[in-house]
Amino acid sequence: MKRRNFLQGITLAGAAVLSNGLLTNPIAKAVANQSANDRIGVGIIGAGGMGSGDASLAAQFGEIVAIADADLAQAERMKQRFDGKPVAMQDYRKLLERKDVDVVIQATPDHWHTKINIDACLAGKDVYGEKPLSLTVTEGRKLCQVVKETKRVFQTGTQQRSGREFQTAVELVRNGRIGKLKQVLVSLPYYNTKGGPFETMPVPSTLDWELYQGQAPVHDYTQNRTHANFRWWYEYAGGIVTDWGNHHIDIAHWGMDAENTGPTSIEARGIFPNNGHPKCYNTPDRFFSRMLFANGVELLYFISLAQREMFGGSTTHSDTTQEEQDWLFGEEKSPDVRESKRDGILFIGETGRVFVNRGGLYGRPVEELEQKPLPDNAWRVRPSSDHMKNFFDCVRTRELPVGNVDIEQRSVSTCHLTNISIRLGGRKLTWNPDKEQFVGDAEANAMLQREQRAPYQI
Repeated sequence: MKRRNFLQGITLAGAAVLSNGLLTNPIAKAVANQSANDRIGVGIIGAGGMGSGDASLAAQFGEIVAIADADLAQAERMKQRFDGKPVAMQDYRKLLERKDVDVVIQATPDHWHTKINIDACLAGKDVYGEKPLSLTVTEGRKLCQVVKETKRVFQTGTQQRSGREFQTAVELVRNGRIGKLKQVLVSLPYYNTKGGPFETMPVPSTLDWELYQGQAPVHDYTQNRTHANFRWWYEYAGGIVTDWGNHHIDIAHWGMDAENTGPTSIEARGIFPNNGHPKCYNTPDRFFSRMLFANGVELLYFISLAQREMFGGSTTHSDTTQEEQDWLFGEEKSPDVRESKRDGILFIGETGRVFVNRGGLYGRPVEELEQKPLPDNAWRVRPSSDHMKNFFDCVRTRELPVGNVDIEQRSVSTCHLTNISIRLGGRKLTWNPDKEQFVGDAEANAMLQREQRAPYQI
């Protein structure tokens, strides 16, 4: 693959690619239809749900040449989607050795994110890495350092940053259309994870269970530890707090002008529906977190108990008793929290409010925008209407992507801090965002990293 040939061609077509991926002029179509030798080589690591979607998006801008997944059946299925042309394999390290792979799309379970991202950067690949950025705060810091040292382009899959409704919400808040920002409420849907105990099963012939577990502790195989359900085990992920949460916390940070910092105090509680049973999901499915930032803004982060949605095989929801609600939310009496019916980000200022989620953008400042547009000298977000395209554009220009590693390290860290407070029984924690350490709490600081099983250490 001749990278310079691709770069020369894509320059002609850059402006013609719309956010929905349609190519609208003959030059753009010609670039899209170039032979594989003239297009950038893409390697997919993780061919499940997110990997499948990301591969379709990436195929608009490059040639899928290799696919790796610890479950070879998933890699083979994706291979057939691309007419059987890519090479399919189980071990991602073999993919990184390939000279025809120029960029990597990484969409594995969370516990593998940092290791694969670092290995890809060290192998000279630019990376589009799915969120959450890391499994621990310390791992995220290591990745930031490697991206800086290797000068690789790194885009995190926080695609809401390329959604105009989220960009407009942030611009309204940052330009004072709700007055001085006082409080931000971030709500997530309620996915019930009560289930199990799960029985040990034979390992499928297509799955390398040893490789799948990687740095995580060894466990007997059950299908509930894989694919979509890996999210509900602390061994592999951070539950709803880091999964859905990373998206919305990212937008909250953006609107708060806190992209390069973090909270100074965190106090969080969570309900664990399976009560710590060793063969059941072990992350909380309901939680409430109160955080304060140095600029005086309070961030409330919680589950919307009324927005009950199904995911990962869930078919029912556990009721949350009044007693449990009182314990969970403590002294918080706001109906915006206790009676929340939808996920999203609510910015509350001295003179107004703006609410945004994937369903839309709401609030008086939004309604007034047509008659009272932001002035030409207003603060603006960096333009991006297509997250994957922004990544490939930055591969060409070597500019910083809109979801770059440093700001995403901060947003996912806020999620990690909430999980740590929850796991410490709701202990109030003091955080130094400059040093990225807890103040005077050795037990909490020990939870900024994890033990890693050989030989898969980062």
